[in-house]
Amino acid sequence: MPWNEPGKGSGGNNGQDPWKGGGGQQPPDLDEVFTNVQKRLKQIIGGDSGGSKKSGNSGGPGLGGIFSLVLVLAGIWILWNSIHIIDEPERGVVTRFGEYVRTLQPGLNFTFPAPIEVIEKVDISEVRSIENRTRMLTGDENLIEVGYAVQYQVIEPEKFLFNVLNPEESLVEAADSSIREIVGTNNMDFILEAGRSDIAIKTRELLQEIVNLYDSGIVMTEFALQDIRPPSQVQDAFDDVVRAREDQLRFANQAQAYANQVVPEARGQAARILEEAQAYRDSVIAQAEGESDRFVAVYEEYALAPEVTRQRLYLQALEELYSTVPKILLDTQSGNNLLYLPLDRMTGSAGQSSGSPPPPPMFNQDSQGSSSSNSNRQRTGREGR
Repeated sequence: MPWNEPGKGSGGNNGQDPWKGGGGQQPPDLDEVFTNVQKRLKQIIGGDSGGSKKSGNSGGPGLGGIFSLVLVLAGIWILWNSIHIIDEPERGVVTRFGEYVRTLQPGLNFTFPAPIEVIEKVDISEVRSIENRTRMLTGDENLIEVGYAVQYQVIEPEKFLFNVLNPEESLVEAADSSIREIVGTNNMDFILEAGRSDIAIKTRELLQEIVNLYDSGIVMTEFALQDIRPPSQVQDAFDDVVRAREDQLRFANQAQAYANQVVPEARGQAARILEEAQAYRDSVIAQAEGESDRFVAVYEEYALAPEVTRQRLYLQALEELYSTVPKILLDTQSGNNLLYLPLDRMTGSAGQSSGSPPPPPMFNQDSQGSSSSNSNRQRTGREGR
């Protein structure tokens, strides 16, 4: 038997569809749900739901409730658009109907609600940056590619927003103009090697002058050359030139280091030689002066007593001679002593180099056997000893 057959049922269904809920309950209708929501809204805004229900017509909400709701919403909107909190690094630029009126400082500030007054916050502590790459001609008509970066800060927000239509694009154009002017007055070798820092400094100064003319309210903090290179078609040739210049500088530095090492040594040797020559000159002069003084003193003594002085000089000469030269005394059978003086040693190297034979021995008695001469020569020998 079918479950949905009319007038019949089985079990506890009581003639109802088994797919429906038990106890005769059914899901609520959508129209009823919307009706309930509408009634709730009318109660909130002050409508008389009971009276309209009795009368059977759907009367609208009261005018007082609508006006109160509008006032509340307007107050919230005014407070939301009138109270502004400006952070420490920010400034608030206020415009009234599109015209600039004032700049708000950090803290709690009040304005008229939009669209009467509109506020735009600008961070003046932020360091902004733009980058660009361009080609240009140098002073010697060579083409190079230059990549640079500009860093700047906004110091006057009202001028930054209203004096220039597009500040960043204007800054890029001004930077291109500045770098072209500086690069166009220098040669390519200077730009690629030693002139990078000088070009960056001059470009930043010129760019700041242009920005000041625009009165855009920004200040340049840094201008950096990221890359300077010739076009790729001639890059290899320029690399060879750069390497050759680096080798030249390296060799020059090595030569300078060698010169710094050798020149002081040579100057020291020259100074030492000069000091030695000076010392030798002073010693020779002092010795000559001493000998001349001694000769003068001897001459004065000689003038007073010629015989005595001559004898004394003779004895001093023999004393100096015999004190440094060895002497040989031979005993002969005849009873006369034989005195032998090695004259080859007395004459020094001159006698040795000449190869002359040693001098003959000196006898105290000559070949004639004179007794008087023998006694004189014996006395002379004893004095020599």
